[in-house]
Amino acid sequence: MTHGPARRGVPWPEKLHASSSPWTSPKNCNAWPMPARPLKGSPSGHASSSAVPKRACHATTTSLPNWAATPTPSRAGGAASRTSASTACTTSLGLADRGLFPPEDRHKVIILATTKPAEVGTPVSHWSLGDLATRILNDAHYAAMSRSTIQRILAEAELKPHKVRSWMHSDDPQFEELALGICRLYLKAPVLYKQGELILCTDEKTGIQALERKHPGKPAAPGLVELREPEYIRHGTRCLLATFVVPTGEVYGDVTARRTNQDFRRHIRHTVAWLGEHHPGAVKFHWVMDNLNTHWSLPVCRLFAQLNGVKFEARKLKRGPQRREFLTDPSHRHVIHYTPKHGSWLNQVELFFSVLQRRLISRGNFLCKADLARQILAYIDYHNAYKAHPYAWTYTGKPLVSGAAHQG
Repeated sequence: MTHGPARRGVPWPEKLHASSSPWTSPKNCNAWPMPARPLKGSPSGHASSSAVPKRACHATTTSLPNWAATPTPSRAGGAASRTSASTACTTSLGLADRGLFPPEDRHKVIILATTKPAEVGTPVSHWSLGDLATRILNDAHYAAMSRSTIQRILAEAELKPHKVRSWMHSDDPQFEELALGICRLYLKAPVLYKQGELILCTDEKTGIQALERKHPGKPAAPGLVELREPEYIRHGTRCLLATFVVPTGEVYGDVTARRTNQDFRRHIRHTVAWLGEHHPGAVKFHWVMDNLNTHWSLPVCRLFAQLNGVKFEARKLKRGPQRREFLTDPSHRHVIHYTPKHGSWLNQVELFFSVLQRRLISRGNFLCKADLARQILAYIDYHNAYKAHPYAWTYTGKPLVSGAAHQG
């Protein structure tokens, strides 16, 4: 039986017979270097072979006499090999560590992978295996490594520089307090709904493009995916102002040309009228909104004063904090709960916007702006008739540890 090719250009002996050894002295044994990586075990030879099964050998300082070997049984029932064999080095069942590079070199790779490429003269936005290998090869402080070695080091450290996840920074000192308040509303929404209180999430989806495909596509067929024409005609954009009813999953929406203060107040009035038809037993309404200035303007305060049946005093609402305090008064029938700064993702209507984008807008074909508005409103009706359901809210207001760790 012959050995496989030698590692790093060192030739292996032609054969290793049981009766003789190429290493007859400690000097000869030490002359053979260890392979760069341990070889996998080879399959056994023919039943009549007397060769010792190949194993990784470590150099020793003395040649050992004959040692006991496990006889190989033959098909006839007897032992095909002798119970002793000669070897010039000890055989250990525990193979050497796969790592060829010392811990210092492996640590340097991790440091490089967690450094911005531009800081070390590599003009890319993020590291790839090829970029890391090139940087290491050209840097005298690093030992040359292959892509597979770098990949293994990164995998062991659970480091993935090729991936990225969106993260919104917020320096709002009241972030946890406001987030917990909104989460409590979501978790209590079913109970409050039975008591006549509705949790409502309102926001705007802006810049929805009315794109018409220049040529019709081809529908999907067995074994073939749908084909879509990449060229399109722009017909302008529209905005969707929508309110999501948390305990039922229903949606009310208005499609507008812009998202002005007047558009927002009109949507609030339309939503209140729609709720009066579909939820006539509701006695209190909790509105979840972000901090857009049109959500706490003076005209909005006037509108909510009318809805709540309270006196509107403009002179007491000249500043933003005064208006927000008025709109968030828990004693009112219509109460607004503002999300933290850069915390609009806490608004559940954003989940519906994501569904609308995937199910209609991304692959839709819109002949004009009016056609876009018609299809959006038709999808909302379809959603309310067949798809409306409460979302399972899993975020409980726990601080975003992973984001904080990255900033630290």
